[in-house]
Amino acid sequence: MKNIETLTQEAIALLKALIETPSFSSEEDQTALLIENWFTQNNIQFERENNNVWAYNKYFDKSKPTLLLNSHHDTVKPNQGYTKNPFEAIVEDGKLFGLGSNDAGGALVSLMTTFVHFYANENLPYNIVMVVSAEEESSGKNGLNSVLKHLPELDCAIVGEPTLMQLAVAEKGLLVLDVVVKGTASHAAHNNPDNPIYNAMPIIEWFKTYQFEKISDVLGPVKMTVTQIYAGKQHNVVPAECHLVIDIRVNDCYNNTEILETVKANVTAEITPRSMHLNASSIPVLHGLVQAGIALGRTTYGSPTLSDQSVLSCKSLKMGPGETLRSHSADEFIYVNEIEEGIQLYIKILTDFFKQ
Repeated sequence: MKNIETLTQEAIALLKALIETPSFSSEEDQTALLIENWFTQNNIQFERENNNVWAYNKYFDKSKPTLLLNSHHDTVKPNQGYTKNPFEAIVEDGKLFGLGSNDAGGALVSLMTTFVHFYANENLPYNIVMVVSAEEESSGKNGLNSVLKHLPELDCAIVGEPTLMQLAVAEKGLLVLDVVVKGTASHAAHNNPDNPIYNAMPIIEWFKTYQFEKISDVLGPVKMTVTQIYAGKQHNVVPAECHLVIDIRVNDCYNNTEILETVKANVTAEITPRSMHLNASSIPVLHGLVQAGIALGRTTYGSPTLSDQSVLSCKSLKMGPGETLRSHSADEFIYVNEIEEGIQLYIKILTDFFKQ
């Protein structure tokens, strides 16, 4: 088996190659090939569907529980503020620059390295499945959610995202609603008591002021925000409809169905959710993965940002090298030593978890 220093250098080389290969959501076919080649070079059999690639530990045993390691290889499009080439892997002052370096390339290659480290171990108490997923940034239909049907029942998971290797033990879900407020179309010069824009005002106020009763110890309250309003096409015509878009960040006290039912009970309008599957997620602080991290000096927190945790039904921990504030920013980067530390911590956490 390769030593950890060799594996780490190969991980950094893979990340550089991923950076220099465009992989926007739904367009990740070329980075999927890089990942296939990496598994092949490590003598690991893999499976692929669309642009998702996954592999199992060598001595997979159906009688054992299964741990998922997951991160994504797609990226958003580069921010217009870039001063460096987003598709050139540049190392300066210990920083590896490039699109996707921080979100979530560093976490991805660190988890893949961790998977290789444990791959040929005959006596693991858990099976390990490594899923390199697509379409995370767009919450697309051909991402991790499409792979789950091929996997055995998952007992728990580590999802690799930039958390400074701290322990995100909960993550807010997302519910986006399209709301259509009806009214009566008319000439603006005539009296019209049924103007849909005016009808929308108390609805907007409700979204602004309503408070869901249950407040999460980790994630805080549910947060609802009106983010778009559009109505009408010309100044002298009262429109028949006013359209609103509502962004709802759901804590782990509710599922998205419960939130939608509450909105429908209080809002008189046409309400259409864009999706229902991006639920909040959490893992108990007493879970072995979390305790292994705490024992190594890691801290726990709740994350407001969405990841592929949202499509998992098992207990999942979000953790990875890099910092979330760098994600989607101009001149995105990750420190090389964050990757080195990430690999060491992932391996140590799993080693200690497997001993429990």
